[in-house]
Amino acid sequence: MIQAEFYQSKELLGGFRVTGHAGFAESGQDIVCAAVSSACMLAANIITDGFHISAKAQAEDNVMLCKAEMPDERTHAVLDMLEQQLEMICEEYPGTIKISFSEV
Repeated sequence: MIQAEFYQSKELLGGFRVTGHAGFAESGQDIVCAAVSSACMLAANIITDGFHISAKAQAEDNVMLCKAEMPDERTHAVLDMLEQQLEMICEEYPGTIKISFSEV
């Protein structure tokens, strides 16, 4: 199962950490993993390259991470849409993604 943890501070989403494997199909053939990876990379790229917000962003060893240094309304909007996208994937493919929120 994919674990998607969103970081929030004072009701603003400021980052995410995604780990694991959906288990929908074999590694390299899993459309759920591909959809989640694509959505996460897009969100991270919009935050860092589109809005030029200073953030820690990395993708390695089955972990995708993006955490803004100073979350604002822009990061919140992007991450809110990412969370909605992951919820839609989860509805289409139940039992593949677990979404949680952590206060930071």
